[in-house]
Amino acid sequence: MTSFIIKIFGIVQGVGFRPFVARLAREMGLAGSVRNRGSYVELTIQCSEPQLDTFLSRLKNEAPERAAILKLDVRPAPSAPAAGLLTAPFSIIDSEQEAGAVFVSPDIAICGKCRREMYDRNSRRYLHPFINCTACGPRLTILKSMPYDRERTSMGGFPMCEECRREYTDPANRRYDAQPVCCPHCGPKVFILDGQEQDGEAITRIRANIIEGNIAAIKGLGGFHLVCSAADSRAVSALRQRKNRPSKPFALMMKDMDTISRECVIPTAETRQLLTGPQKPILLLERAAGCTAAEEVAPGNPRIGVMLPYTPLHQLLFDYPDGLNDRMPAALVMTSGNPSGAPICRTDEEAREYLLSTGIADTVLTNDRPILLRADDSVISITDNKPMMIRRSRGYAPLPVILSGEMKGTVLAIGSELKNAFCLAKDTLLYPSPYIGDMTDLRTAEALEESVLRMMSLLEINPDIIIADLHPRYNSLAAAKRLSEKLSVPLVQIQHHYAHILSCMADNDYREPVIGAAFDGTGYGEDGTIWGGEILRCDLHGFRRLDSIPPFLQPGGDSAARSGRKIAAALIQQGYSSPLLSTAGHSADRLVSPSELAAIDFQLKNNVNCVKSTSVGRLFDACAAMLGLKGESSFEGEAAMALEFAAAHEDSPAYRFHESLARWTAAACEKARETTRLSTVALSGGVFQNALLTRLTAALLAESDFRVLTHRQIPANDGGISVGQALHGLCILYKKQ
Repeated sequence: MTSFIIKIFGIVQGVGFRPFVARLAREMGLAGSVRNRGSYVELTIQCSEPQLDTFLSRLKNEAPERAAILKLDVRPAPSAPAAGLLTAPFSIIDSEQEAGAVFVSPDIAICGKCRREMYDRNSRRYLHPFINCTACGPRLTILKSMPYDRERTSMGGFPMCEECRREYTDPANRRYDAQPVCCPHCGPKVFILDGQEQDGEAITRIRANIIEGNIAAIKGLGGFHLVCSAADSRAVSALRQRKNRPSKPFALMMKDMDTISRECVIPTAETRQLLTGPQKPILLLERAAGCTAAEEVAPGNPRIGVMLPYTPLHQLLFDYPDGLNDRMPAALVMTSGNPSGAPICRTDEEAREYLLSTGIADTVLTNDRPILLRADDSVISITDNKPMMIRRSRGYAPLPVILSGEMKGTVLAIGSELKNAFCLAKDTLLYPSPYIGDMTDLRTAEALEESVLRMMSLLEINPDIIIADLHPRYNSLAAAKRLSEKLSVPLVQIQHHYAHILSCMADNDYREPVIGAAFDGTGYGEDGTIWGGEILRCDLHGFRRLDSIPPFLQPGGDSAARSGRKIAAALIQQGYSSPLLSTAGHSADRLVSPSELAAIDFQLKNNVNCVKSTSVGRLFDACAAMLGLKGESSFEGEAAMALEFAAAHEDSPAYRFHESLARWTAAACEKARETTRLSTVALSGGVFQNALLTRLTAALLAESDFRVLTHRQIPANDGGISVGQALHGLCILYKKQ
């Protein structure tokens, strides 16, 4: 018999991995122990070589479904292990901290076993809003530090009762070593904020409020949601008015898959698996014929964003034995609980100040389990029957992007101004944060800095360098400067569109030079102008601008981004004509008032408050305005969405605009290949969230024998830009070695 030490790296903490190892080893009659080491799980085991092979095979093939083994390191023990490490029967021993790569589990949706138990009248956890086991429940959002043990979570303030402790220490129990384990006697409580009701009475009150057409704020895993009936036009309209959100789509939570199947078109079995899997993201799906969701949920949009209940409390909202089930809606608006532009509310104090006292919410259902890190819901679209990440957050963050090859160093990448998410990197592991929000609100900047410091602690990463965007007026840059001073770490700024292309390369684990097509709304160019339609030659160390869409003057600078009709009028007055967009035959005075037109003419003739722009995003806005689809946008990308929805038929003007842009891109890449000798193209930037444009462009490039890299796991929009920034930071550090 030989003693072995096995180190297991990956998502192996908080997913029932150590109990699984202990059960497997005992079943095989092996002596030894398992413990958390902070950055990995370590086994000490005594067995023969054939037993080891069998053990490792079963370890990989029978691991808990929520686990992810990324690396195994197996070595003979250098000397006789200490007596406490070779116990019989095999045991779980106390954790010990050791520096190294850290893998933190995302929050996991309620599993089927817990859902069934929650509705079992004979269970002591009957209707318990915090039921969980080793296969489900909160993880990242309740974690203070690694290794993942109860005392290092916000559940540390809830001592286990004797019955829960017996389950927690019983290797045969599915709650063996489950850190958030609790029951109605020893766990958190739900209650009405500033009210008297708690537990079941509180749940019933919220359900009654929703049935009556009111708006509730409800505390979830990573923050508060604003909730109302999705079929109640009056309630949805009231929520839009209170939240100052005129038309941006609201996410919906639906009771079960039967409801989603009635309300939406589910294109593939993979889509169904995404809906029902442990992440429970919001999926953007087409409305089915007869969809009962109010038009106000997503005005003018053929798609709605839907998700299934992912916490026990969400499940109880739909199904609770209080006599209200027949009247309770099967689909609820479930949108981020925050004032427009601010980060999602995390604490009762924030909910009281920003949701209750302002009148956005009529009632607040909260609980006394602290949320330590904000995590909004993840959003995924289905493009060509494949998932494409739009917002990477709950259920996915902070799982790392893993690079092949070698890198050394630690990086904090701050991200961009809109759709902000930051990224921490250590060697070949890039950890994107949960979604933070738009940095134009200073409260979001504060949330960014708070989240950065917490994730630095969780992941045990102290950055050698900080990377930020080039734009001199971004609040994200100001935050990066403050963190640079606080941490005494050098700050490096890199160009926005270069970071976009690097993020696509990281998403595809591609390290060779590429031609990059980076299309979006706004990015600060190295020449001080606004870029947004760029053809770049990129490698891991730098870029060269090869081409761009024909430039134009943009009156009003960045502030004009929401007014497509003014952009269109300015293009008409300039006589803008290109293979992408012709203004011939269009009249500016049909788009703007006489006074607005006079102001635009004055700005253009005198170059007052004008910037030179190559923004594809602004061309989308202008085209949507000229076609009468959308003249003003209340949220980023609204006009572009309207244009995409109008392009359903190949003979429509909207389709021809997409086709022209795709052909221009393919031709520009052909031209770039002549000078660079490169045949791989990376498509990135928020414009490439447009499924039609991406499909047309990729097809034309493939016809010309290009290899095409697109986004899947990392957003193409600014929410993924920090991953590209982090990759560049690692290259800077590696080059210095």
